[in-house]
Amino acid sequence: QVQVEESGGGSVQAGGSLKLSCAASGSEFSINNQGWFRQGPGKQRELVATIVSDGRTHYAGSVQGRFTISRDNAKNTVYLQMNNLKPEDTAGYYCNVRYQTQSYTADAWGQGTQVTVSS
Repeated sequence: QVQVEESGGGSVQAGGSLKLSCAASGSEFSINNQGWFRQGPGKQRELVATIVSDGRTHYAGSVQGRFTISRDNAKNTVYLQMNNLKPEDTAGYYCNVRYQTQSYTADAWGQGTQVTVSS
């Protein structure tokens, strides 16, 4: 079983930056895809950005050009650099890791980290 832990959330003013980190830990697993999702107050969880095994990335239109997803394979860690933050980016941010073992493929989710952007 894989555990996922996020860090790096906080409170910033509009126009500021934050960098989120998500580290996966466990035994005998490999990572397929990694992604960041967010859920704002009264909203459904939505995809923010993903990075797949071959390094290709995908972004939601609302964050394209402002957010960058990257990873460190040696550390099983994925990052989300968020620049030019806007109040509408306020949300709980959740990391998702799709991994596989010798016998199954599964998704692991972190508990989330809060990002609050004030105007």
